[in-house]
Amino acid sequence: MKLKVQKATLAGIKSLRTLFLQETNFQIRYNACHERGWTDSYRLIIDHHVVGYGSIKGQEIPDRDTVFEFYVIPAYRTYTALLFEELLKVSKATYIECQSNDASLSSLIYEYSENINAQAILFEDHHVTTITHPETQFRLRTDDDPHVEGAGAYVLQHQGRIVATGGIMLHYNIPFADLFMEVNESYRNNGLGSYLLQELKRECYQQGRVPAARCSIHNKASKATLLKAGFKVAGFMLFGTVKG
Repeated sequence: MKLKVQKATLAGIKSLRTLFLQETNFQIRYNACHERGWTDSYRLIIDHHVVGYGSIKGQEIPDRDTVFEFYVIPAYRTYTALLFEELLKVSKATYIECQSNDASLSSLIYEYSENINAQAILFEDHHVTTITHPETQFRLRTDDDPHVEGAGAYVLQHQGRIVATGGIMLHYNIPFADLFMEVNESYRNNGLGSYLLQELKRECYQQGRVPAARCSIHNKASKATLLKAGFKVAGFMLFGTVKG
C-alpha cells in the first residue's frame, strides 16, 4: 500500500468537501476561511486513489499551522490514523483546532495533541419560544436610525428608543447562518437579548437558513440568553498543540 498526502487547490477538494459537509450537517465555524484564501488544501491518496482531504489554516491569517478539517471517505477509514499522521508530517502543522461535534477530528485531537482546551461554545436551534416584550418592536434598521458601530440589520425599539441590534451572518455553509446581537448596557437583564434572538431565528428561517450561534466559554450571560431563546449547546471549539 502506497500512501501519499499531496497539496491541492480548493477546487481539487471541492467534491470531497461536499461529502464532508453533507455528512457533518452542522454549521462549520471556519467555513469562510476557504473562500477567503486563508487555507492550504491537501488530498489524501492511497495507491493512486484520492480518499479524502485535509485543510490547514493559520492562527494568524498569513500562517498555515492549524489542521481544522480532515475527511476520509468511509471505505478507507481503516487508514485514518496513518493518513492523519502523514498530513501532520507534510503540512508541518503545529496545532489542531476542531469542533467537538465533528466526531472524526475531535477523536484525533485527543490522540495527536496536548494542552487541549475549549475556547467557545457552539449552539444549534432546539425549540420554538414565545417570549414577549411589551412596547418593543423588532424591525429592520433604517438609514434614519442612530449609527452604531458593528450593528446588524435588525433592531429592537422600546418606547421609541433603539435598545438592541442584531443580525444574521450568511457566510457559513448552506443552509446554516450565524446569529449575533448586542443589547445596550442600560437595558440588559430584561430579557431583550433572548427576545431579539427569538425574532432573528424566525427571520433566519424565512430566508431559508438554519440558525446557529456561538459565544465565549467564559460568557455566562450570553450562554443563558441563547438557551432562553431556544438554542441548545451543540459542541465546543477545541484547540490543542500537536505532540512533539
